[in-house]
Amino acid sequence: MRVVKKINNNVVVCLDQHGEELVAFGKGLGFQKVPYELTDMTKVTMTFYKLNYQYYQLLKEIPTEIFDLSAAIVERAQALIPRILNPNMIFSLADHINFAITRLTHYKSAQLPFSYDVEQLYPQETDVGYYAVRLINRRLNIQLPVSEVTAIAMHFVNSQTNDLATNSSVNSDDEMIKIITKIIEQEYELRINQTEFTYNRFVMHLRYYIKRMKKHEQISENDNSKLFNTMRYDEPEIYLVAKRIADYVDSQLDTNSNDDELFYLMIYVKRIVNKINTPRFRIKLATIVVERKK
Repeated sequence: MRVVKKINNNVVVCLDQHGEELVAFGKGLGFQKVPYELTDMTKVTMTFYKLNYQYYQLLKEIPTEIFDLSAAIVERAQALIPRILNPNMIFSLADHINFAITRLTHYKSAQLPFSYDVEQLYPQETDVGYYAVRLINRRLNIQLPVSEVTAIAMHFVNSQTNDLATNSSVNSDDEMIKIITKIIEQEYELRINQTEFTYNRFVMHLRYYIKRMKKHEQISENDNSKLFNTMRYDEPEIYLVAKRIADYVDSQLDTNSNDDELFYLMIYVKRIVNKINTPRFRIKLATIVVERKK
């Protein structure tokens, strides 16, 4: 294999025996003056073919030890997650880790919340997230917040998009979530920003809610009964929307959602509503309540 270009001391561009360009990782590969023939292939730890310009830029901007960490995390993920991962995962994860370290250094107060919904819905990916945070903290002697567990887990969830798309169960769940989103939008005559973290948390809750109902398992916390009744009385419009969502899910799955499930749906719907709580929207809510009381 012929080394033709140095990216840094540990990353080089090579030509294989067929003249195909690839990027090779390995300690000290860039020390020697290029071009040269690489004969000791045991020095190569990773190779990547057909990288686009974006990834070449990342190789120049991100320290090699971050790529080494990313590779170790992806290797762990391949052992834990029984699905095909995107082969470019190492690059996107390295980019995320590098940014997380920058955020920790310069914006210590800017932390993503940890998501118990993600932990419950994606336990294998969450295990990888915990492993990644422990590994990064130990090797770099830093202290990433626990919220990074969720962020890294979601990287692995998203890396499986093409594989998951073939799963009819996931497709049907996605269709239900689209209809539930439309229920809220139609009920309040609004457009939900689906890039908002609040909405994404709601979607995670819906996925786990649907999963529970399919398995005939429901949240059952008697301590919520007083809170549920209070919120039902104080927020009748939120209750009605949550009930309509629960009725729709029950009609699709032949189930019967209990008050605890309704209570959590109300909490998530209220969070979305509060995000768009303009004066015009408050008038619309008041109109809904008056009309339904007639």
